[in-house]
Order: sequence, then C-alpha cells, then structure tokens
Amino acid sequence: MAKSTDSAASSPSTRDALKAVKAAQRERRQQERLRAREDKAGSRTRKKATRKPGIFKQLREVFSMTRAHDPKVVLWMALAFVGVLVLGLVIGLLVGNWITWLLIAIPFGVLAAVVIMNRMAERAAFARIDGRPGAAGAALSTLRRGWIVPEQPVAVSPKTQDAVFRAVGRPGVVLITEGPTNRVRPLVDKERRNMQRFLPNVPIQVVATGHGEGQVELHDLAKTLRRMKKTLTKQEVQAVDKRLASLGASRMPIPKGVDPYRARPDRKAMRGR
Repeated sequence: MAKSTDSAASSPSTRDALKAVKAAQRERRQQERLRAREDKAGSRTRKKATRKPGIFKQLREVFSMTRAHDPKVVLWMALAFVGVLVLGLVIGLLVGNWITWLLIAIPFGVLAAVVIMNRMAERAAFARIDGRPGAAGAALSTLRRGWIVPEQPVAVSPKTQDAVFRAVGRPGVVLITEGPTNRVRPLVDKERRNMQRFLPNVPIQVVATGHGEGQVELHDLAKTLRRMKKTLTKQEVQAVDKRLASLGASRMPIPKGVDPYRARPDRKAMRGR
C-alpha cells in the first residue's frame, strides 16, 4: 500500500516535469526557426546589396550623368531614333511594305539612340576627370587588345604632379604626357634617352594630352594611338614590354641627397664605440 501511495504521489510531479521539458523544447524550436528566418532575410539583403544593377538601371544612371553634363543628349538621341525610323519608312514605301519596315526600324532606332548616348557619356566621363592627376592613365585604360599599358606612370614630378605614361603596341613605344608641354619636357627627354639605349631600333613617339596647340584631348587619345602606323609584330611587342619591365626592375631606389659612391663608413661604429 505504501508503494502504491508513493507512486501515485510522484506521478503528478513527473507529468509536470515532462510538460516543462516539452515546453522548453517547443520554445527552443521556435527560437531556432526565428533565427533561421533572420539569417535567411539577412542573406537576401546581402545578395541584393552585392547584386550588380540591371542593364536598364545602368542605362538610366549613364543617361542621368550624361544629361547633367550635356543636356543636348536628349535631342541627339531623338534625332537618331527618328532618323532611323524615317529611313525604314522610306525603304518600306519603296518596297511596298512600309508597316513591316517601320516595325523593323524601331529596334534599330533604339540601338542608334543608345550608341549616341554611349558616345556622349564617354565624353562626359572624360570631362569629369579632365585636369586631375592620372586622367591620361584613365584614358589609356580604354585601349583594347594589342596594347600594353602599365597602371602606374613611368615618371612623375613630385612638385608639379606632371606625369608620363607609357603604352607599348604595334606602333612602338608611345610616351603620353600629362601637364604643360614645356614643363613636362625634361621628364619625357630623360625617359626617352633611357629607353633609346636599350631599344635602339624601336620607334619611340610622344603624345601630349591637353587642350593646347599640338595636344590631344582625353576623349581622342585612344583613337590617336590606334591610328598610328604599325611597325612591330605582336611577338616584338611582347619582347619590348619584357625588356622595359626588366629595365624598370633593375632600377634601385636611392634616397635623394645621398651619393652611394661617396658614402663613408662610420669608423667609430666599426671599432665598437
């Protein structure tokens, strides 16, 4: 009788303990689900933040930037679109099926407007960086295949921030200057002399960027280099670039004002004083 009484007394407490354990398990599962939802929402937010903008958003941003620099972009785009439509309409009237040709001309008109916008956007981008240090290097980055352009300039004036960039292609070695012609001439002459000693048979040309007489504007720089006469083969271009790279690596940086050939050892330090 005592055993049955004890078991009966202990059964409610056991049931309460089981209920408490189950409640704790349910609460833990709910917290895990909530944490999983938060992690999933955070991952979606990170993906949206790192996702590249779509093509329409990119076109809208380019159009806004170009319009801020040159409001006439709307007029030129409209003229390009209407011009293509008129051309398609004329062809359709001559053929006798103007509706079909008009429908064909619509996407080509949109394409022509986008091409006009891209051309004017490129000019606007160059206008924004014009006059800043490194603008010529940014313009050289638009060169396509066949040209080897180092990211850093080959010569820089610390005082005036004038710079000389280098491009190696089939026309040979082209030095592109950034700054007033008279002020940057010593940097160009020094760099040309150094290269002529190691590349005696390679043509070395100089192109000055700017808005003065005899200078090339940034948006015409890549076009000017591509129009140069080609004198080297692709294999020779690679060989010239490797030669210039080894020449630049062989230059040891020496602190200004120190002549290593006249440096004298500290004799007191050598004697341990």
